[in-house]
Amino acid sequence: MEISITSLNKIYPNGNQALTNVDLEIKNGMFGLLGPNGAGKTTLMRILVTLMKPTSGSIIVNGMDLDRNRKAIRAVMGYLPQDFRFFSKLSTWEFLDYVAALAGLKERKKRAHAVDEMLEKVGLFDVRDRQANKLSGGMKRRLGIAQALIGDPKIVIVDEPTTGLDPEERIRFRNLLSDMSQRDIIIILSTHIVGDISSACHQMALLDEGSLVFSGSPDELIDMAKGNVWQIKAIDSELEDIKSRYPVISTIPSDNGWDVEVVAKKLDGYPGTAVDPNLEHAYVNFMEFKLGRTWHGEAV
Repeated sequence: MEISITSLNKIYPNGNQALTNVDLEIKNGMFGLLGPNGAGKTTLMRILVTLMKPTSGSIIVNGMDLDRNRKAIRAVMGYLPQDFRFFSKLSTWEFLDYVAALAGLKERKKRAHAVDEMLEKVGLFDVRDRQANKLSGGMKRRLGIAQALIGDPKIVIVDEPTTGLDPEERIRFRNLLSDMSQRDIIIILSTHIVGDISSACHQMALLDEGSLVFSGSPDELIDMAKGNVWQIKAIDSELEDIKSRYPVISTIPSDNGWDVEVVAKKLDGYPGTAVDPNLEHAYVNFMEFKLGRTWHGEAV
């Protein structure tokens, strides 16, 4: 599978340009789409799943033009929107059975097996007969994940999928997607949570204010941050000054004050120890020094 996006633009009727000349190649495996809130991620996702038309540009999915082959492309696609909704009067099992039928699983026995198998994978088998609207917030999110994956889609697009999930559920979800990504399938994970990308994706893109500002592997982005991440041992009276000088990644209490991780090209006035960067450091480094954006911690 392959998705080729060329010169994609989206201008809303109010004049807001949500996407500007986006060029992107997406191949098999897990692909992370990262960026702060309002970067254009959801707009791009909605265009890819044919819920919205671009103002200009083209998208080719496995040789098919998205604009001319919308029905065929929809048939191989699973989608979890950021605002996932369902029929409240259906049980968890009934809702997923309905989605499976829409996805092309027509034979009742095979569909029932596929539904039970998916409910088991997402940890909802024990509540299969509970009304969907009476599930907890995390369970509803897991049901959304299940409906995106049922029917063996070739392209899976998930928008902010770990919203409302506790740490154990987030790990379960990422493991499920990682297992699926070993097949001939594209999984696009759109999020503002850096940890979701770092643990699951081999390729990624970074959107900012509607423009594609980085495309490559997480390791490539991390390499840009080498030498720019520091740990400072600070006392209480120094903490606010450090926060005013540098983008702060974390503050951890210690016996004598605080261990503070910051991103900076050099430290001025504070002794520090160099730290090997991870993807969270790399994201902050890129936003701060490549784009000149002041860091407010919205994507960690």
